[in-house]
Amino acid sequence: MIITMNTFAVLVCLAAVAAASPQFRAPTRQTFQDERQVAILRDDRQDSGDGNFNYNFEAENGISVSGSGAPGSEGQSNMQGSYRFTLPDGTIAEVRYVADEFGFRAESPLIPTDHPLPAHAIEQIRVAEEQRRRGITF
Repeated sequence: MIITMNTFAVLVCLAAVAAASPQFRAPTRQTFQDERQVAILRDDRQDSGDGNFNYNFEAENGISVSGSGAPGSEGQSNMQGSYRFTLPDGTIAEVRYVADEFGFRAESPLIPTDHPLPAHAIEQIRVAEEQRRRGITF
């Protein structure tokens, strides 16, 4: 049997497509909850072609993501948006973010914050700043 180069190339491409296709498994007792398929309730995307865009995504498991962007003053993409998901205890976690020429900033009650400094530490910092202003160094 003689196989031409074109025939061989077609067979290789078909094999690659078959290998890349999704592999679905029958559920077993060991299937993790995260492996189940989830329906997509909404997937809206708009790109105006000039750097302005927005998107909204929502899945039946409570995950949702939304964002919008525009060209920034220094050539970057300025973005803002939020994402939300359900925690194991059933409460909803939400994070809002902004990314622009000043960096990435996220806000959420879930994000840890620094503890406030005690009063004596604030006083020590104030004294040190005063000494530095007077030219006192150690």
